[in-house]
Amino acid sequence: MLVTTKYLESQNASLPSLVLQVTQLVDSYMLWIGVSEGSPDDAQITVMRGRLSKDWACAMPPKAPSLVGPATSFFRSSTSDVALSMAQRLAKRFKKQMFLSVDVPHSFLSMGNGQELLLEAERGIVVTLKEMEGAQTK
Repeated sequence: MLVTTKYLESQNASLPSLVLQVTQLVDSYMLWIGVSEGSPDDAQITVMRGRLSKDWACAMPPKAPSLVGPATSFFRSSTSDVALSMAQRLAKRFKKQMFLSVDVPHSFLSMGNGQELLLEAERGIVVTLKEMEGAQTK
């Protein structure tokens, strides 16, 4: 089991930076992503203060590329329901089971650029997982 924490600097000055924690398991990943509470040096503190069960889902890779893999929400609220679809896209892309927790406050999601923040989060996850998978093949 390998645990990696990464600070993801925002590309947009009006959006907060993010912190991503990846726990690499056998043929699966457990991911937590949340809004940063400070500088890159504070990433571990952000993770410790985060909420795993705010919006948490699990998705399996599909059996055929044209299908959507099975998925379920463990926890979600009426104000946060993004982990399920994001976990499905990640499972399909990486062909691994994904446990994904998205810990983004409702105030950010309800802003005009909340979707942009979620897009940055997914991009950051994809880049990080590609780096990790590339390091495994070397």
